Amino acid sequence: MSDNRRYFGTDGVRGKVGEYPITPDFVLKLGWAAGRVLAKQGTKQVIIGKDTRISGYMLESALEAGLAAAGLKATLTGPMPTPAVAYLTQTFRAEAGIVISASHNPYYDNGIKFFSSEGTKLPDEIELAIEEELDKDIECVPSAELGKANRLNDAAGRYIEFCKSTFPSKHNLSGLKLVVDCANGATYHIAPNVFKELGAEIVAMGVEPNGLNINDKVGATDVKALQQKVIDEKADLGLAFDGDGDRIIMVDELGNKVDGDQIAYIIARDLLRKGQLKGGVVGTLMTNLGMEVGLKQLGVPFIRAAVGDRYVLEKLQEKNWKIGAENSGHIILLDKVTTGDAIVAALQVLAAVVDSEMTLNELTKGMTLYPQVLENVSFSGETNPLDSEQVQLSVRKAEDQLGDKGRVLLRKSGTEPLIRVMVEGEDEALVKKSASDIAQTVKLSC
Repeated sequence: MSDNRRYFGTDGVRGKVGEYPITPDFVLKLGWAAGRVLAKQGTKQVIIGKDTRISGYMLESALEAGLAAAGLKATLTGPMPTPAVAYLTQTFRAEAGIVISASHNPYYDNGIKFFSSEGTKLPDEIELAIEEELDKDIECVPSAELGKANRLNDAAGRYIEFCKSTFPSKHNLSGLKLVVDCANGATYHIAPNVFKELGAEIVAMGVEPNGLNINDKVGATDVKALQQKVIDEKADLGLAFDGDGDRIIMVDELGNKVDGDQIAYIIARDLLRKGQLKGGVVGTLMTNLGMEVGLKQLGVPFIRAAVGDRYVLEKLQEKNWKIGAENSGHIILLDKVTTGDAIVAALQVLAAVVDSEMTLNELTKGMTLYPQVLENVSFSGETNPLDSEQVQLSVRKAEDQLGDKGRVLLRKSGTEPLIRVMVEGEDEALVKKSASDIAQTVKLSC
C-alpha cells in the first residue's frame, strides 16, 4: 500500500464516530470526491450498503448527499453484508459499491470502504485520486444533473439466492442442526435464511441488532457464547459471522473453535480430493505454521502475503490461484466471489461435511495448529515502537530460543492504534513467555 495516503488504510477509511475523519462533513466530502473519480462508466449509479451500527444512518445520508452533488445516483440496500454489496455492484454494473462498516470493531467505530465495478477493492491509484479531490472545494453539478437516491428492496433476496447457488445442487443440508451467530450485524436477516432454505435446522443467535450491540460478546471475534450453545443444543456445528459478514469462524460438534486457517485447509483438501483444486493457497504472515505444514503434506503449494485481505487478493491474482485466507476468518474463494465472503465460505465447508459424511471435527484432523499467542499493545504518538532497539533485541532473543520450531511477528494494525505481537511454535510455554516478554518491552518503548 502506498505510504502517500492520508485517509485510506488497509480497509478503506475507518475511525471513531464523531472524530475526524468519521464525521458527517468529511464523509459528505468523501462521497463527492469519490463521485468525481468514479463516474467513469456512464451508469452514474453507486450501491451503498451498511452494517447495523447506529451511526450508519448519519453516514449514509452524508455519503448520499456528496454523491448527489457529484451527479451520481445512490442505490441504498440498507443493512447488507460487505460481500453482498460487492456482488450487487457487479450485477448492477454500478460505478462502485460503498459499504459503511467497521467490520469486527465495536459499535462506536465506523468506516467507509469501496468496491470497484468488478466487485474488488479499489486499486491504490483510485484511492490516491479520491484523496486528491478531497483537497478541492465541493462544486455542485448543475441542478439538472444532480444525483437521486433510491432503495433496492429485493437486495437481501438476490444475495440469498446467489449464496445458495454456490452450494452443490446435488446436496442439501437436511438432517444438520446448525447454530448461526450473526453478531447482531449485517447478516442477521440473511445467513439464517440461506442455511434454512438449504434444509438445515437453524438455531439463530445475534439476530437482534439495536445499533449498539454489534460484535458485543457475539460473532466471529468472541465465540464463547456460540461454543456453549453448540454443546447445549447438541448441534452438528456452529457458524460465527462478524459484523459485516466477511469473516467466518466455526465451532465443531465438540465445542472447539475452527479458525480461518483450518477452514481454508478443509476447503482446499476437499477440492483436491475431487480433483478440482487449481493452484495453491495464499495465507498471510499471521497464518499458523500448522497450515503450512498440513498443506505441504498434501502437496499443495502455499505462500504468505502481508496481513489484510487486499494483499491476499493481490497474491491470488498474481498466481492465478483461487483460495486465500486469514486466520481471523477472511476466506476468499475466487472461483465463486471477488472478495472475502463468510456465508459462501461456510457453505463450502458444509458441502465437504455432507459430501464426505464426516463431522467438522474429523475434517480438521489433517492439520495441527501450533500454539500461537497474539498480544495487542496500544500505542499513541508519533514514535514507532517497532524501531526501538530494545524491542528488536527482545525479538532476536525469542527467535534464537524458538529456532526453526517457531516464529515471531510484530506489526502495526492497519485499522487500530495497536502493535500486534505474534509468537508461535511447538513449545507452548516458551511461546507464551516470549510473547509476554516482547509485549512488555513494546509497552515500555511506547
